[in-house]
Amino acid sequence: MPQRPSSLPPSRRLPLALLLCGALFLLQQQPAAAAPSGTNSKTAKNSKSPKSAQQAKPAKAKATSKATPKAKAGQTRKQALAAPVETCPPAAKPPSPEALQAAQARASDRGLLWRLSKDGRQAYLYGSIHVGKLDWAIPGPKLAAALQDSDMLALELDPADPAVQQQMSAGLSLRRLEPDAPLRQRLDRHEAKACLPKGSLATIPHPLMQAFTLTLVEARREGLDPAYAQEQVLSGMAHSVQRPVVSLETVELQLDALLPREPAEAMEATSELLDLLEQGKARPVLKRLAEAWERSDLDTLANYEQWCECARNAAERAQLQRLNDARNPHLAERIDALIQAGHRPFAAVGALHMTGPQALPRLLEQRGYQLERLQ
Repeated sequence: MPQRPSSLPPSRRLPLALLLCGALFLLQQQPAAAAPSGTNSKTAKNSKSPKSAQQAKPAKAKATSKATPKAKAGQTRKQALAAPVETCPPAAKPPSPEALQAAQARASDRGLLWRLSKDGRQAYLYGSIHVGKLDWAIPGPKLAAALQDSDMLALELDPADPAVQQQMSAGLSLRRLEPDAPLRQRLDRHEAKACLPKGSLATIPHPLMQAFTLTLVEARREGLDPAYAQEQVLSGMAHSVQRPVVSLETVELQLDALLPREPAEAMEATSELLDLLEQGKARPVLKRLAEAWERSDLDTLANYEQWCECARNAAERAQLQRLNDARNPHLAERIDALIQAGHRPFAAVGALHMTGPQALPRLLEQRGYQLERLQ
């Protein structure tokens, strides 16, 4: 197995934009996080008996008052060790009926939405996000109306399609790569920090995908979870009412865009993503991106390169262009083909595809479509 070099040319650096691209792949494959830790068994026992806890307080105070300085110091150390520490990212839980009802009452429009029209035909283009919250899973009025007016859902990839899942599994198996020992140790440390079951990351065939998993788990600390990704939610809605769902891209195309072919390059990209996690840079960028999407703030998204810390030189900007702009002509062609075939698709793709010199709205305008921004 080739050893990871100490450095690679800037053109091979991993842009932070990959975080959200990779998130979609992991919707069906990420391991479940362990339940958050916090209280020990003694604390939990006491919490079930308030009366006992109250009765214990005077005795505890009396004992403390007579303790020697040495005993006090030892007691302080024990208390510090026993104190609840929030180390595990919270995992998404099935919402209660009350939580769902409250979310429905708060339903509002988020993301980026356009109506497309050409030659009497109509469709919708939606800029989505690959992580989310419960509130985001409830369509607002404009989004609900657009979905109702469509006859088909078009996603980058349909996460609920068994064929997509099988192709993804096969594609990852073909790209299987074992990390070198130092990288494996780093991944294991992050696995423990994220409270994932020991060895669960190793079941994912590629180290870069393992790093994506860690990034998604880290995003949970900001209340963001792939379980509520727009693709996941929209696909579930469409399938529940037997609305056709199509994939605009192929698994092979997306894997080629995400996973470097050269083992050394892949391990360097994994190391860089772990660097971002260790330096605390991944969460702020994900949070800002999610907040901009929630506000339907196209200007902030369009200026992504100014604040993502992933476009610091010409090589990194070229990499971003490959991951976003370079895929857009194919996406525009597929959306156009669906419309020309007589469908009224609701096309949902990542919001960053709506930005840049080859933004999807611009490419569709070049194909003769009139675009009306709805949100």
